[in-house]
Amino acid sequence: MSWNPSLEPRCPDAVGADAIETLIVPRARDIGNFEVRRALPAPKRQMVGPFIFFDQAGPAEFVTGQGVDVRPHPHIGLATVTYLYRGEFQHRDSLGSNQIIRPGALNWMVAGRGVTHSERTSAETRRGPHSLFGVQTWVALPEAQEDAAPSFEHHAKAALPTLEADGARLRVILGNAYGERAPASVFSDTFYVDAVLDAGARLPLPDDHEDRGLYIVEGAATVAGQTFEAGRMLVFRPGDPITIGAGEAGARLLLLGGATLGGPRYIWWNFVASSRERIEAAKEEWRKADWGKGLFDLPPDDRDEFIPAP
Repeated sequence: MSWNPSLEPRCPDAVGADAIETLIVPRARDIGNFEVRRALPAPKRQMVGPFIFFDQAGPAEFVTGQGVDVRPHPHIGLATVTYLYRGEFQHRDSLGSNQIIRPGALNWMVAGRGVTHSERTSAETRRGPHSLFGVQTWVALPEAQEDAAPSFEHHAKAALPTLEADGARLRVILGNAYGERAPASVFSDTFYVDAVLDAGARLPLPDDHEDRGLYIVEGAATVAGQTFEAGRMLVFRPGDPITIGAGEAGARLLLLGGATLGGPRYIWWNFVASSRERIEAAKEEWRKADWGKGLFDLPPDDRDEFIPAP
């Protein structure tokens, strides 16, 4: 659906509460002196479209000298999506990428058969007090791309398509939605949208994707006559016309989904695969620590430490 409020001023809302297939309350997880809220995978829902992992990082405040240090660690079978609202990360990977991620930009790293990366607060940012707030997701790869060569793309805020109408401001982070397409290369039908709604604004959810969900980042949202506060993920029944309404203080949302994959995925630590055999092979490779000679290497600019396998 190409959203054009001037042509379709009335948003559909004739759905019942059963249009909400799953309500997910994220769990708190410690990733090393820093807490995240994990919505996916959840006990009742492994994926929304190809999205298999969803962490909200922050909001958090740091004093001078402090920051986030996620040491080099491996991935297979997925692509990482990093999107920030405040603060920054320094991304380094075994492909040689060294990129500062800033609010509104897209960091897209395709692990394929194997990649290693680290995420740290830069030395420049640590020179004073600073904050961090953002979301990191993983997109599971179709079987045909699980063994592909790893790759990295970074797209600045200005490169991502935007739409604005009737109190709603949207940025398409990944895939296609509302007639717009983001620049990153995706491997299956996908949509991922940052939506900011003024108080009382209404937004129709894209209806041309098989699997659809939303995460309430800030404020509150009303769906099917029910109001949900920040920190909730809703997954909807396929095919229903869904409209999202913002609460009295407005809302910031992430809309996500796309086509379901051909089958479930196995998840172990930072590895995602369609078979247990791929997971076991990756475990052995990482435990060997045979950098540059097997499946994994360390980032050229961050080789002094790494996270051992559990």
